[in-house]
Amino acid sequence: MPEKHQRYFLKEKEAKSLLAEASERLRTDLNIILKNKTSIEVVKSESVEVFLAEGKPILARSEGRLFPTLLFAKFLATAPRAVVDMGAVPFMCKGANVMAPGVRRYEGEFRKGDYVFVVDEKHGKALAVGEAQYDAEEARNVKHGIVFRNVHFVSDNTWGVMKSLSS
Repeated sequence: MPEKHQRYFLKEKEAKSLLAEASERLRTDLNIILKNKTSIEVVKSESVEVFLAEGKPILARSEGRLFPTLLFAKFLATAPRAVVDMGAVPFMCKGANVMAPGVRRYEGEFRKGDYVFVVDEKHGKALAVGEAQYDAEEARNVKHGIVFRNVHFVSDNTWGVMKSLSS
């Protein structure tokens, strides 16, 4: 049975507050990326809230954690990323954490706790949003273990809500 969704627009003050919180968490000014458009729509399900700007899912909140969605193309273009080998792809799509041996390279700078997009090496497609367990310089030297905790991935609940919006 399909999950029920509640859909509504945030008041301007709430939208500004959300964007300020997200800007601080992502260490980037989302007002610049979104060109100061503060009209934010919320799609709320039992497990996740997805925030849309101009009809596109940009942020999500699940279990109290606010994070960028895999479809936030304007942020993805400038955000740090970890490029993983194709062998890691099926595991990433099932929610696995990013392990050091699967990372081919890092692009951009990040600090421990920052969100980093995880992309495949062949197509550059965003597979997951991970939370860095190390600063970028440290991560480049790690040879084993988890380097990013998976927060959002292709086929998770957030992905399901986003995909239901387009159908």
